[in-house]
Amino acid sequence: MTCTTRTVCPHCGWPDGGEPFQVLSRHTTATGRTEWTRCGCGSLQVRIVDGCGTRVVSRSRPASASAGSGTAGH
Repeated sequence: MTCTTRTVCPHCGWPDGGEPFQVLSRHTTATGRTEWTRCGCGSLQVRIVDGCGTRVVSRSRPASASAGSGTAGH
């Protein structure tokens, strides 16, 4: 797998290496670690952390405001 650098979220433009993002879970693998994170815009991301560094290998679209996230009125 090729290392990627200077990548940004296609939904909000925030750099993948920047904060804030919320780590939802971490899982050790034979070559490093897999992390499930959530970008500041709400996009769910899968990050691989290994000898090449950290890179986002998959991501979802942010949840829509009308999806009923249970935060209406906040």
